[in-house]
Amino acid sequence: MKASSNDPTLSRRRFLASSAVATAAAALPALTLGARTVRPPVIDTHMHAWSGDPQRFPFDNPNSQTPHAVPKGTPGTAELLLEEMDEFGVTQCVIVQVIYHGWDNRYTAYCVKEYPTRFKGHGLIDPTDPDVADKLEYWMTEQGLSGMRFSPIYYIGKDDWMNGPAHHRLFQKASELKAIFNYFISTPQLPKLEEMVAKYPGVRIVIDHEARVDLKVADPLPEFQKLLTLAKYPNVWCKVSELSSISLSMEYPYRDTFPWVRRMYDAFGPDRLLWGTGFPGITRVENSRPDLQQELDLVRKEIDFFTPEDQVKILGVNAQKLWGFPELA
Repeated sequence: MKASSNDPTLSRRRFLASSAVATAAAALPALTLGARTVRPPVIDTHMHAWSGDPQRFPFDNPNSQTPHAVPKGTPGTAELLLEEMDEFGVTQCVIVQVIYHGWDNRYTAYCVKEYPTRFKGHGLIDPTDPDVADKLEYWMTEQGLSGMRFSPIYYIGKDDWMNGPAHHRLFQKASELKAIFNYFISTPQLPKLEEMVAKYPGVRIVIDHEARVDLKVADPLPEFQKLLTLAKYPNVWCKVSELSSISLSMEYPYRDTFPWVRRMYDAFGPDRLLWGTGFPGITRVENSRPDLQQELDLVRKEIDFFTPEDQVKILGVNAQKLWGFPELA
């Protein structure tokens, strides 16, 4: 059962969470904005969260042979996420709907409604649904989400929907709603996305995980150039995220990926790069991911061509501007 907003235990928990954020933020370098000096935000733009209550928020994974099975391991709840955020000074997150809940975005919407100053939300819609534009309008206007994530990488060879009639209607609706889309996409699919980016400049697009460039091929640059080409469109941003997924060494800090991050940096500039990780708390270990301190250190210590000013932008200021996160006291 959901706790009442007047529940003193819940109120105390929220007070303590807010206090922890303020304490952690105080350790960050100050940022001057006009006449004001504030602590910069630290915003994870790629965070998954899922329910620990399958009765209230059922699982329905469309990619699984057992779609309704409860995911193994620790539930990656909003509360687990907030504990970790407060411990490490992460002020806010973009919760990107995890595939475990399928096209049912109610848990992501719950997180946003329950903690509106801390979270923004991106849902999932079946991209082959001819009513995809109507689904976008419902989840944004009635459930408070900021946009959607699409994953063409799972539809290689079957991705004509990317620039088909239903998605032209989707992008028209997204322009009206000021939606943000993020794309989990492979480099060969980027030209189809570019068609939509060019036609609908009012739709802000975020590319996940370096477009999963394949570093195993003899020369990855021609394919990676398809991503760099998108830098000419001011409505496109890129995440510095999941470097482990493209690294050949698979060893933190994934230095073999740094030349490719540098190419993104040179093309898009520090104002259009974003930081993201993926899983909260102990679920990082359960999913063989770096811990949160390592993820922060990638930007702050390991990638040496990011200046201190770049770090502040990439770790939070860019996301604050893009998603309209509030400043936290």
